[in-house]
Amino acid sequence: MFGRRGNTGATTPAKGISPAPVGQQPLAPPPSTPVLEQQPAPLATPIASANVQPTAINSKTTPVITAEQPKVQGRKTREYYSRKADIFNALVEAIDLSQLSRLNREEARDEIREVVNDIISLKNIVMTIAEQESLLEDICNDVLGYGPLEPLLARDDIADIMVNGADTIYIETGGMVEQTPIQFRDNKQLMNICQRIVSQVGRRVDEASPICDARLPDGSRVNVIAPPLALDGPSLTIRKFKKDKLTLEQLTSFGSISPEGAQILEIIGRVRCNAIISGGTGSGKTTLLNCLTRYIDSTERIITCEDSAELQLQQPHVVRLETRPPNLEGEGEVTMRDLVKNCLRMRPERIIVGEVRGPEVFDLLQAMNTGHDGSMGTIHSNSPRECLKRMEAMIAMGGFSLPARTVREIIVGSVDIIIQAARLRDGSRRITHITEVVGMEGDVVTTQDLFVYDIIGEDAQGKIVGRHRSNGIGRPAFWDRARYFGEDERLARALDAAEVTGS
Repeated sequence: MFGRRGNTGATTPAKGISPAPVGQQPLAPPPSTPVLEQQPAPLATPIASANVQPTAINSKTTPVITAEQPKVQGRKTREYYSRKADIFNALVEAIDLSQLSRLNREEARDEIREVVNDIISLKNIVMTIAEQESLLEDICNDVLGYGPLEPLLARDDIADIMVNGADTIYIETGGMVEQTPIQFRDNKQLMNICQRIVSQVGRRVDEASPICDARLPDGSRVNVIAPPLALDGPSLTIRKFKKDKLTLEQLTSFGSISPEGAQILEIIGRVRCNAIISGGTGSGKTTLLNCLTRYIDSTERIITCEDSAELQLQQPHVVRLETRPPNLEGEGEVTMRDLVKNCLRMRPERIIVGEVRGPEVFDLLQAMNTGHDGSMGTIHSNSPRECLKRMEAMIAMGGFSLPARTVREIIVGSVDIIIQAARLRDGSRRITHITEVVGMEGDVVTTQDLFVYDIIGEDAQGKIVGRHRSNGIGRPAFWDRARYFGEDERLARALDAAEVTGS
């Protein structure tokens, strides 16, 4: 265990704590540089979240909160940071921080609280109870978590956190972006938090490697870009994922898709159609991919390939793979294409690529066309037709010298369904197309829309009003596949119901 030490005036060990080893060097820097971010901090423990009911990916309304949200403090003064630095220096002199990570989060907070209260009393610092609690919360967040970001990470109604330097933090809630009063003390503290996040997944960010993709323990996506590329201080972007994953039933209740469309998507997942989820940034592609994977049979062997591991599949037989950046010597990089190619030697039944960005699309298409039915991936594009063009372009980027017609034939033979997600101008998210890739007419790839979302107008609050409608296709191209899996009757009923409700 760790013990008290130093010059705080406390001569007895803290509750249940033995004294620190004699002659052990303090972890803090000298008092002349009282900055927390130079401390070697322990790895953060998982962050406790408020009890928030799942929110719609398309809703503008405030979520229903069943427990008090973490309080967001306003901007701090220089005097506050100076006082905090003095107390923190006394704290690291009083206890052995290197042993703090051996305790769970609540025990560590109790020990820090006890020592900080002693320090405030011994130094005769005049503070109100509210100020003391705020200071204690900040110190605990700095030592055990991610500093000023902790209250934001604990809120389940926040979708994105965007840090533009130490003084500017924006969040997205309900599809709308707003600025918060939260700030870091300076860019050094912000950079330290960035280092702490990326180091947990074996990555680094510094002047030599100023761009980094990483993830939090809960799978939330993190991007860091540091000076000298970021001129106003480090830029940190966190795409948060909800603790309770959304389902197709919830998307239906939020209006993102009609009940008939949701049933079609469920059947697509069950009957092992090769599906590409297309959409722009923040349109809900990964959320939708997580929804579709719920309908994969539990007996199937699934292999996922991602730049930063985000997918959270519930099946028992899942192998998760993640790319690796090069080391300081520029060696050891493992690309997405390396992972997808290696998947083919791992006896997969389904291959799921978190995000297709480059020439790995060719290997994914080859896998889809060689016995790995039901494979899925996401692509950035604005429409199903553009998705097809982007796949062609990415194959060309890989240096494959294939005729355009041959490339299109590979795409047609591999991809069964393109599902288009969109983020509309009011911040809502909708599944706008469920499109089949049918075949070729000459050199042109032919498609047919099963479902389309039509925008009708806006209501008095500026929220977009629309409807999902069926195009009246009697039998889709994957009808035989649905019949093979015994889903043809459900598919027929869903299409008939969609044609009635969409008319």
